[in-house]
Amino acid sequence: MQLFYEPLATDTSFILNKEEAQHCLKVLRKKKGDQVTIIDGKGKYYLCVITDDNIKNCQLEVLNVETSTLPDRHIHIAISPTKNLDRTEWFVEKAIEIGVSEISFIVTQNSERRHIKLDRLLKKAVSAMKQSLKATLPVINDLVPISTFINEQKVDSTATHLIAYVDDANPLLIQNAITNSEKVLVLIGPEGDFTSEELELALTSGYQKVSLGKCRLRTETAGIVAITILNNV
Repeated sequence: MQLFYEPLATDTSFILNKEEAQHCLKVLRKKKGDQVTIIDGKGKYYLCVITDDNIKNCQLEVLNVETSTLPDRHIHIAISPTKNLDRTEWFVEKAIEIGVSEISFIVTQNSERRHIKLDRLLKKAVSAMKQSLKATLPVINDLVPISTFINEQKVDSTATHLIAYVDDANPLLIQNAITNSEKVLVLIGPEGDFTSEELELALTSGYQKVSLGKCRLRTETAGIVAITILNNV
């Protein structure tokens, strides 16, 4: 099934944005009278018929609307972007394919990259959403210092706050730290990990230190491992 993304879709009729219309009409050669499926990034699938196949004014009439099932758990990963931006883009794509609700980017003392191209990451996110046949676009938050992020994320009883940390004296595996929390937030550090001061800030703010296993993982791999585990416990 081929999906097209229109965040302004309605339950009756709407115009498909030019970029998606170009792909629909010119690349896939859809025409007036053909049926297409649109997603709005908010959890809805729209089965539509093309009523006007002009690229600048591609009008769709809605035949049916379905709402996707909400995930059992809100998974939020806060991760330090990698030095190689391609690896960060890879992480965003795979995280969405596996199942993540929110991604935040944090700057730490050991971070090798201190800026990101948010618009490009959002495009990668949309592509991954369509590729994996999902209708909900995860929230992608811009880069902020770790101290700012921790101070803005209030710990509450409905959520589990974790920090993945490479530590021989850290036997608690992430899967054993999860209860029935509806929300889980995991901090993933850069190459070189969090500093002891950053770890202490997290712990005193209500985060729990966890391990992702015995192997030393690259940053983007650690993020994927965390998401995979959280989707299966």
